[in-house]
Amino acid sequence: MTDPRLQQLARTVVHYSASVQPGEKVLIRALDVRDSAVLAPFIDEIHAAGGHAFIDYTDYAVNRRMMLHGTEEQFRLDAAMKLEQMRQMDAVVLILGEDNISEYADVPAAKRDAFRKWYRPVTDEQTKKKWILFNYPTKAYAQLAEMSTESYAQFLYDTCTMDYGRMSAAMDPLTELMTNTDRVRIVAPGTDLSFSIQNIPAVKCDGKVNLPDGEVYSAPVRDSVEGTIAFNTRASYLGQNFSDVAFTFEKGRIVDCRSDNDAKLNELLNTDEGARHIGEFAIGVNPHIDRIMNDIGFDEKINGSIHFALGQAYENADNQNRSDIHWDIVLLMKPEYGGGEIYFDDTLISKDGLFVLDSLKGLNPENLI
Repeated sequence: MTDPRLQQLARTVVHYSASVQPGEKVLIRALDVRDSAVLAPFIDEIHAAGGHAFIDYTDYAVNRRMMLHGTEEQFRLDAAMKLEQMRQMDAVVLILGEDNISEYADVPAAKRDAFRKWYRPVTDEQTKKKWILFNYPTKAYAQLAEMSTESYAQFLYDTCTMDYGRMSAAMDPLTELMTNTDRVRIVAPGTDLSFSIQNIPAVKCDGKVNLPDGEVYSAPVRDSVEGTIAFNTRASYLGQNFSDVAFTFEKGRIVDCRSDNDAKLNELLNTDEGARHIGEFAIGVNPHIDRIMNDIGFDEKINGSIHFALGQAYENADNQNRSDIHWDIVLLMKPEYGGGEIYFDDTLISKDGLFVLDSLKGLNPENLI
């Protein structure tokens, strides 16, 4: 018997997030999902909406083997087939069910970069579709969050099936304000960072792409970033984990960095020139996510947080930064994490994780839960 919580998640994904219409082709990409029965409610809901379901099954151990032993010609040929399939789709549902979040940890950087280079057009094509990404609860994700498997599963289902329509309406004033803002300043322990977002669109994320969701993002004018930022959460990218990450920027570029793993950090920053520039700036607002999960899909949505992504900018908030990476790193600004302030054009909009402008107070957790 299907877990009713999974059935509700399938309804949210198919009818709200992807808004599947009759005749649309929907690709379900299942990554490391060990139980094929997990796919059943999503297939059923797609068919109930009049759509056509297609399945792409893989896992990270297979991808690791491909990276380690495949040639660039192998990557090119396989990516070309996947790209053609993606071009024919109207929507993509990505279900992650990892049982080892460090599966890529021993893949040499050159192999990893070559793999990413050839498959990037597939990802780029996916972003042109209606697409939605979320986790299926596993022990690995629960361990990352330092939760029991049962507690993690309930938390995931609660945050993925919340009233996103209500949160979406509350996000409109912040989206409008960011759209009309020039200068941003972030102040927190070890952090004093300034940049411009003038003429870069602001985009609200209200459950249409990721679940859970809850952020408004833009991007700095590429060369405008000045100052230092010290992150207070663990950062992970392709199996590599980093703590105590800090960057100093001059004219938009990272000129100094530190972490608990400087060699690997510099290796990542040297992927290409764009990896040393910021491609995204965002404010997290999900009222139900109030703790670190050690999973960027949750952590970048924590209310009272901001995050930056090094590397590739999003097409709909484009500062023209180009890179083979897009690495999100979160700064929590609540009092228990040291507090912090956000200024838009020299006006304080948020202090210690709560919005202080009357127009934005509707996004504070007490007004959304």
